Amino acid sequence: MRRLIPLLLVPVLLAPAAPAAAASTNGPTATGYGGAVASVDPTATAAGLKVLRDGGNAVDAALAVAATLGVTEPFSSGIGGGGFFVYYDARTGRVSTLDGREAAPQSMGATAFVDPATGQPLAFQEARVSGLSAGVPGSLATWQEAARRWGSRPLAAALRPAAQVARDGFTVDATFNQQVKDNAAAFAQFGPTAQLFLPGGAPPAVGSTLRNPDLAATYDLVARRGTGVFYSGDVGRDIVSTVQHPPVAANPGQAWQYPIRPGGMTIDDLRAYDVRNPAPTRISYRGYDVYGMATPSSGGSTVGEALNILERSNLSKLEKTQALHRYLEASALAFADRNRYVGDYTPRPLLDALLTDGFAGERACQIDPAKALAKPVPPGNPDGRYDRHCATAPGGASPDKGQSTTNLTVADKWGNVVEYTLTIEQIGGNGIVVPGRGFLLNNELTDFNFTNTQGTADDPNLPGPGKRPRSSMAPTIVLQHGKPFLAVGSPGGSTIITTVLQILVNRLDLGMSLPQAVAAPRASQRNSVSVTAEPAFIASPEGTALAGLGHTFTPMAEIGAATAIEFLPHGKLLACAEPVRRGTGSAGTVR
Repeated sequence: MRRLIPLLLVPVLLAPAAPAAAASTNGPTATGYGGAVASVDPTATAAGLKVLRDGGNAVDAALAVAATLGVTEPFSSGIGGGGFFVYYDARTGRVSTLDGREAAPQSMGATAFVDPATGQPLAFQEARVSGLSAGVPGSLATWQEAARRWGSRPLAAALRPAAQVARDGFTVDATFNQQVKDNAAAFAQFGPTAQLFLPGGAPPAVGSTLRNPDLAATYDLVARRGTGVFYSGDVGRDIVSTVQHPPVAANPGQAWQYPIRPGGMTIDDLRAYDVRNPAPTRISYRGYDVYGMATPSSGGSTVGEALNILERSNLSKLEKTQALHRYLEASALAFADRNRYVGDYTPRPLLDALLTDGFAGERACQIDPAKALAKPVPPGNPDGRYDRHCATAPGGASPDKGQSTTNLTVADKWGNVVEYTLTIEQIGGNGIVVPGRGFLLNNELTDFNFTNTQGTADDPNLPGPGKRPRSSMAPTIVLQHGKPFLAVGSPGGSTIITTVLQILVNRLDLGMSLPQAVAAPRASQRNSVSVTAEPAFIASPEGTALAGLGHTFTPMAEIGAATAIEFLPHGKLLACAEPVRRGTGSAGTVR
């Protein structure tokens, strides 16, 4: 259970916020020593590097980055959301995980997203922009638990500098401006959201300074009084009131075609929230040990299964088109099994069965080098009997709606590593800022399937009381001979899985450096008729050749926004973030 430990006051010397200066010192790639940070935002990366330079460890720095991202990347992260935290402890050589995924209220049933008047599932935007979609947030509880278990400083030390950024403000960039534009109609429906993000009725201009004094005050309050004020105190009561009675504007500045539905979250739901610590998933791949998140994330199992399938081919000896063909087919096969079997309550023996070499061999025999499989492919049957012909089980596909989230990667001078993916689900969450508190609520519960997607079989991802929706977040740590070799993660909804998988294949099999592996054009096959791909992938010679094998493509401007750190010989670190996607990322080393 979560321990509500009062946070100690820690004096922190705060330099004036200077986002422009931070941006000039952190590019998308950095090499050096003494620790490293990679995130999507230069202000957040700078906050983490300062902690490392001041003697903090990887956990201390990761929490500072996460808290700052809650200010500067509020549409992708924050204390109104949740995430998955993967940690390598250099002293013990162990990889541990924290499940801070948002939870459904006890009042939520399997038909929560079905309109009782019509018997049909709600339109996605109707479900999303509502109190109905908000799960009990897990981020603050995760930060507290990580600080308690592995940090060298109390959580207050991470919150106070982030609060200062919220007070002083940060410079609005083109990505922030565009994200507000994309959400303007939803944001306009709620007074507190419009006041913060639509000042004067329009998105904040690029180059302007955005301040969030309410969030600064919330961070300060939690730093003084502990996370109990969020889960059972004044902030929690404000969250519940917002979910049950969304603060709809009297005269919204833009039209909205759906009713704003209330949710059923109670203060008891908040009080009952706990951070879980499941054993990580683990597979061996070409001499590396690959660790990821277990359920309710499907990231660890799906990345792991796909790698096990790919290990049946020597990708480094194949020409690139054939290597990418196998990558796409392995992704489709692993997604078929994810959709059929993986959810919050998947028994651990079943999850482990999906990651066995025998099952992977049975799935790999489906791949035809000469042509793409007809999609969607059916799931396999992880029954432990794999000494027979290729077999499949009945089942169907499952749509995924999430496109947001953010990721951070941190290593310290002692060799500890944090890979942390956090989210509020859609870009902008459910669109509702908690009045007087300065943070958006998540719409994580729309990650549940609205109706059964598995035909006559049970759907593992239907809503339920206290249940956590299936996630695609895939924070991943790779060890070689028991020591860190690579840590990587990404945002991007269900494309997170394929983004992480493709980066691993690029780096481990195709001979790319880490910056090349991150920058390479991406394609995402999630067991759908068409492969979602970036235009540069489709236009490449390999894209043309893959089309000749029967792959069809649907273009997407950008897929994912990864961060990663590679551990080089003699203690050197290579930190890497996106060079172009999402307005470029930010990486830095201590020295």
